[in-house]
Amino acid sequence: MSGFVEKPEPVEVPGLVHLHTGKVRDLYQNEAGDLVMVASDRTSAYDWVLPTEIPDKGRILTQLSLWWFDQLVDLVPNHVLSSELPEGAPADWAGRTLVCKSLRMLPVECVARGYLTGSGLAEYEQTRTVCGLALPEGLVDGSELPAPIFTPATKAAVGEHDENVSYEEVAREVGAETAAQLRQATLAVYGRARGIARDRGIILADTKFEFGFEPASSGANGGNGSNGSNGSNEGRLVIADEVLTPDSSRFWPAEHWQPGRAQQSFDKQFVRDWLTSTDSGWDRGSEQPPPALPPEIVEQTRAKYTEAYERLTGLTWS
Repeated sequence: MSGFVEKPEPVEVPGLVHLHTGKVRDLYQNEAGDLVMVASDRTSAYDWVLPTEIPDKGRILTQLSLWWFDQLVDLVPNHVLSSELPEGAPADWAGRTLVCKSLRMLPVECVARGYLTGSGLAEYEQTRTVCGLALPEGLVDGSELPAPIFTPATKAAVGEHDENVSYEEVAREVGAETAAQLRQATLAVYGRARGIARDRGIILADTKFEFGFEPASSGANGGNGSNGSNGSNEGRLVIADEVLTPDSSRFWPAEHWQPGRAQQSFDKQFVRDWLTSTDSGWDRGSEQPPPALPPEIVEQTRAKYTEAYERLTGLTWS
């Protein structure tokens, strides 16, 4: 059993229809048919959405995504139409809300890895492969890979695991041409972001993206992105959701990188570590939901998200 410890009731806003409550984001549709995406301060761990929020988390994720979209504008168009607060929306939505183009989303988590860790490491230790791609002997937790790799996964519902799949499975699911577009776009964006992060003293170990096709008659933000039509009556391939945040990426401080052990990271590792410690009193293997987080874990986690934003963007979070 997993999912929400306490699933929140959606906020009702005149002119908006609530579509979905996810782990972090609430999705609405406005009268024009555009999507309105609101990033909450919710956090998840071990397939549970926890009862304790991390203050400012939703705003940090949204503002960092917007900053990254600007860095990637020449590589791939994005789905953002506006970051202005919809009329009638609560004041708390300011800074955490995006109005986005409605896309036909593809059922693939597009993961790029430049370093070996997480589920990739677990598979490598069993088979010396990741998503069917053979890797050299002798790699350990945190090893840099010879070259970045595209390691897709299936999208999972709340409370379920994403499952790594081979490139061939993706091609069967979405078609060979679209699969090739996804791989090219994923590795291009990862390469750009990895270089930007490295210049700021951060290792981008891996990250995941979501893509969709826009209607053929529509334009999308992002200028003349390199991804053209998929050859059907659909429009361009567009990057969507969040990009290159601590929720969707593994960011490591370069000064502390040391292969062969778990790396320090800019994410919710404080949450995971506390939940699996004796202090929490929670048995991860049970069907009982996890407990509320103590204030010091909340503050340490918020500080990591803030530090990631400030180091990457060069801006001060306020």
